[in-house]
Amino acid sequence: MNTGVTAVLRGGLGFLLATQLVIGCWALLFPRAFFAIPWVGMRMDYNEHLMLDYGAMSLALSVVLIAAVVVTTRDLARIALVSYLVFAVAHVVIHARLLHHLTQAEGIGLMIALSAAVAIPAVLLVLTTRLGTGRGRELRPDRRRQPGLRS
Repeated sequence: MNTGVTAVLRGGLGFLLATQLVIGCWALLFPRAFFAIPWVGMRMDYNEHLMLDYGAMSLALSVVLIAAVVVTTRDLARIALVSYLVFAVAHVVIHARLLHHLTQAEGIGLMIALSAAVAIPAVLLVLTTRLGTGRGRELRPDRRRQPGLRS
């Protein structure tokens, strides 16, 4: 495995992980404060249930990102990045349709941030093509427990 590519990939996955952990904890533990951000609440009525669900979803996505940072195999990194991209692409499309709730400056800032949230994992996904095909530790049965096999 190319150690330089692995380091960049781990760093990028770590960045995505950190953002999901911060956002997830913030939305789950302080939903009203998270909703108060203009990009989030978009001048709509507060919905605590939605904020709690969003926080929980962000933390759930963190689990696969943690695994990808720790193990960093090509397959696991791809699963984590595609999972992130499914959300990020849908998120940017949804918000592009709802910009009328924001000022022009807020809308521009939001679209830049959400576009970066698509571009970063997309670039990292391309980087995974430079990783070896190794799948990390392979699960093997304990040969000592099988009759007739020597350890």
